[in-house]
Amino acid sequence: MESTLAAALDRQSGRDHIKEPGPTPGENPSARGGVGGSSRARTPFPAAAGARLFQSKEKLCRFVRAEKMVLKTELCRFSGIKIYPGRGIRFVRSDSQVFLFFNSKCKRYFHNRLKPAKLSWTTMFRKQHKKDIHAEAAKKRRRTMKKPYSRSIVGASLDVIQKKRAEKPEVRDAAREAALREIKERIKKTKDEKRAKKVEVTKSQKTSGRGNVPKPGKAPKLGGGGGKR
Repeated sequence: MESTLAAALDRQSGRDHIKEPGPTPGENPSARGGVGGSSRARTPFPAAAGARLFQSKEKLCRFVRAEKMVLKTELCRFSGIKIYPGRGIRFVRSDSQVFLFFNSKCKRYFHNRLKPAKLSWTTMFRKQHKKDIHAEAAKKRRRTMKKPYSRSIVGASLDVIQKKRAEKPEVRDAAREAALREIKERIKKTKDEKRAKKVEVTKSQKTSGRGNVPKPGKAPKLGGGGGKR
């Protein structure tokens, strides 16, 4: 349709600029049907028809532009239906939480505390009963998987990382066991050193305590003789 409209407009614009060829040398202009004119009478293209064609083409272009335009949509809090700009009902609760509903029916059901999973026309019900699975599968297929990009990390170059990845599992297990054994030995060594230090400290305290503390003697008796009365 657009191509036909464009062709008609081009024809109309071309008619205004076309000039009839003049008479050849030695030819009588009257033989061609008038002074410098052709025998065929030129019918002018009606201006109203041209204007109508131009308006219809403009409308078609607007429609195509509107189809390409991406609109930001929101989802209904109750039904899960898409809400386009300028549509829907917005409800703000006393705790400043905002709810957007598709229409007054969804809002009423939400305030009456109905469960959307029990109504067959909500998206939650359809998802629970495995409806529209083919559409979701098509969407999943379209997703492009990002390829993992390997790069060097602080303390390990890219060559070292690739070498570690290429290692066989047996070699990796042996290296892990050796590392664990070394850690255990180191922990055991530190524990033994701590125990030896503790024993030395206790011995030194005992020896120093025996030399400085005086031997307890007999305390003098206080008061009179304890005879019979």
